[in-house]
Amino acid sequence: MTIPVARLNHAVLYVRDLDASTAFYGQAFGFHEIAREGPMAFMRAAGSENHHDLGLLALGEGAPRPPRGVTGLYHLAWEVPTIEALASASAVLTELDALTGASDHGATKSLYGRDPDGNEFEVMWMVPRGQWGQYENAAVVQPLDLQREIARYGAASG
Repeated sequence: MTIPVARLNHAVLYVRDLDASTAFYGQAFGFHEIAREGPMAFMRAAGSENHHDLGLLALGEGAPRPPRGVTGLYHLAWEVPTIEALASASAVLTELDALTGASDHGATKSLYGRDPDGNEFEVMWMVPRGQWGQYENAAVVQPLDLQREIARYGAASG
């Protein structure tokens, strides 16, 4: 018997500064703060049917940043609906000095970033399932040529 997971409903992150983190996730992803209870803020993505998509729990300014390369959560992945939205995300993350990388995984096209506390995240667009081809059962990491992918998959190309 297994647990019948339908999808990830929300994530909760430890942060140092609740106001700085809510501002970042609002600017980067358009999340809206829907409630604040003590050291916690609850945020919802536009159009979401979840109560909240992201919870932030403040530990205080003296809390250490998460060390890289230790056991624990590596990153969260936020999916965007179009390749053009991924390009817009690149511009937003660059403006916020939060973009740390970009990869072509074949079936997905991904950007990587860090929030003010060093929590890592991915913003990804999934290629339509019927176009996965050789990537159906493969997990590759290649450089992302975002302009090439927009030309290939963008609305103007169809």
